[in-house]
Amino acid sequence: MSGESAFIDSLRALAHHPAARGLADDAAVLEVGGETIILTHDMLVENVHFLPSADWADVAWKLVATNLSDLAAKGAEPLGVLLGFMLGNGQERFAEGLAEVLEHYGVPLLGGDTVHGGAPRSFGLTAIGRAAGRPVPARSGAQPGDTLWLTGEVGAAMLGFEALRDATGADSTAYRRPMARLAEGQALAPLVTAMMDVSDGLLIDAWRLAEASRVSITIDSGAVPIAAPETRRLDALRWGDDYELLFTLPAGRCPPVSATRIGAVEARGFVPLFLDGEPLANREGLGWEH
Repeated sequence: MSGESAFIDSLRALAHHPAARGLADDAAVLEVGGETIILTHDMLVENVHFLPSADWADVAWKLVATNLSDLAAKGAEPLGVLLGFMLGNGQERFAEGLAEVLEHYGVPLLGGDTVHGGAPRSFGLTAIGRAAGRPVPARSGAQPGDTLWLTGEVGAAMLGFEALRDATGADSTAYRRPMARLAEGQALAPLVTAMMDVSDGLLIDAWRLAEASRVSITIDSGAVPIAAPETRRLDALRWGDDYELLFTLPAGRCPPVSATRIGAVEARGFVPLFLDGEPLANREGLGWEH
């Protein structure tokens, strides 16, 4: 396998510190004295994660929110962010959007770096958080017999992207300004057996959770709440950029937040993921991969 997965595999031997969690999780979990610090770093690249015509204020919002979503998956309280910014046009609008999103979440800017570069532009952000409790949720804790749950809907970001791309004037907020489920993550963290955010598509992220936990996951596609027309259901399950929380709970337990049961966890079978009872033989086409 080439690309992102192969490169990450090549780095695992270097990521030997326990905080790295084998590079198989949403964030690093670092014990410092009596505190558990959560660290994550994500990037946005022009023409990949946002359109060249994007409002730079929206780019700033998305950069922060997507990183905070990783903290949400750990049930963490944000402490601050470090920004990596490539100088160019739109700097004033970016700063305005950054101020908006940091105020919305009550998160301070702690520092970072600025560089000159060419097109396409890319931006990075490191988000730092503090675990609200222990153990800190991982992708690797799902157990046979658990139930599978999802906050919110999937598919709204897909429709928002298409509205921007095709200039239809339809609502594009979900794509431009996603929301990190911080409160939900903190409420769920003491109860879940596994949790991650849905960034690359529900199906591929469920596959990743199953692989990390060494179980098989079954999903009932009809149970998944979607923001798209019914004819686009499978597209919505694959598209990504939703930043909802996907999590597992012991059988019989209900979540303390608004969420929908969409499947179950079974003992590891011959594939990690089953959709409507049908095995998905490989991860190709299940969602976004670099």
